[in-house]
Order: sequence, then structure tokens, then C-alpha cells
Amino acid sequence: MMEEEFYTVYKGVYLPSSVYTPESLKYFEEFVFRPDDIITIIYPKSGTVWMQEIVPLIMSGGDPAPVDTIVNWKRVPWLEAHQTSSLKLEQRPSPRLLTTHFHYNMMPSSFFEVKPKVIYVMRNPKDVFTSSFYHHEAASFLDLKDAVGRMAQFLQKSLDHEAIEKIADRCLFKNMRKNNMSNYSTVPRVFMDQTKSEFLRKGIAGDWKNQLTVAEAEYFDTVYKDKMKDFQYKFAWE
Repeated sequence: MMEEEFYTVYKGVYLPSSVYTPESLKYFEEFVFRPDDIITIIYPKSGTVWMQEIVPLIMSGGDPAPVDTIVNWKRVPWLEAHQTSSLKLEQRPSPRLLTTHFHYNMMPSSFFEVKPKVIYVMRNPKDVFTSSFYHHEAASFLDLKDAVGRMAQFLQKSLDHEAIEKIADRCLFKNMRKNNMSNYSTVPRVFMDQTKSEFLRKGIAGDWKNQLTVAEAEYFDTVYKDKMKDFQYKFAWE
């Protein structure tokens, strides 16, 4: 196969053709949202699996059954992925839990008409945070209990202190990576060879220090400050 056959371009974004097919993109474009849908919009490698663990646990009131028995790509499916059209999401009871890696402005028209609940997760170059359009505020995953509590409030799910503690403990990285329904250990090796690297690796903030040289970090900071000089929001770097 030619290199260009491995990718498709959708609204200016390069996508792997094996995951995003013409049929799946058509399904995405025609998807009909409900007002009580909950969708996480998240850039790749920014805590997607974490959110696929946290949100179902919040909605179940801390009952671990949803995350212990259903693989995450079915539990909180990507709307644009090729396997999603077979999940019959139109038959699922509300509230449906959904996710996407697509940009906010790439969402189908139904999204803007119906206005479901949105959790927007974003990874700045050196850390991870989550915020909702509703609150316009950030919640660091470094304070997981606080993030769970505020997310539950946003989702209008009443949780007592015990439930929040339980969810936060379940979603600690060291515990989540043990969950075979979340750690991708059930994925065939032809798609993901975990003998080379586990999908869930470290789960720590600030690991950029171990990946970038001093010179690379300084160069990044120089470019970042120039590109972001007119942007008022302050990110947590550590």
C-alpha cells in the first residue's frame, strides 16, 4: 500500500483509515444527539481512558459494574470510530455516554442544535486538565477527589463523600491499569502489542521532564511564549 492509503483527510485533519472509514464518518455526521447525552471532547493522549472510567462511575453512583464488565470503547464509545455504528446507540437508554477526539468545531449539526452536556478535556504541553464549557474552569487531575466532585455537580449527579472517595480510589492510575476492561489488554496483539509497551504507562504529570532535553524544553518554552503571548489563560505546568 502507498503511504497515503493509510490516512484519510477529514475537515483538514489526518486520520488513520483503518479506524476512520467513509462509513464511520458518515455515521458521525448524521448522529442525532439528545439533550441529556454526555460527551467528552478530548485530544488524543490527554486522559481519554481516565474519563471513560470516571464518568460511568459518577453516573452509576460509584457502582463499579459498568467499568468492570464493559470494555471502554463500548462503554463510552468514540462517535467517529468504525465499530461504533454497530453498537446501536440509538437504542441505548439516556443518558448516553459518548466521547470523541474530533475538534469542537467538527461536531455534527445535531450537536449544536440539541446542546448535550459537554466535558472538554485538554492536554497542555506539560500537564493535563479538564474543564467544562458550563463552568469555564479547570480541575487538575492531581486533585482527583475535587475533580470527581465538581464533575458530578456539573452532571447533576448527587454523590456523598463516601461515593466520591470510592470513585477517586477506583480511578487512581495504579488501580485503573489493573482493570482489563480499561487497560486494552483484551485488544488483539495485531492491533496493539503490549509486550512492547503497555497502553497505560505511567499516569504522572510532568513526565515531559524525562522526555525532553534541557535544550528542547528551553526551545519549546521560547516558541510557546511567542505563540501564546496574547492568550490570557494560565496553565499549570507542574
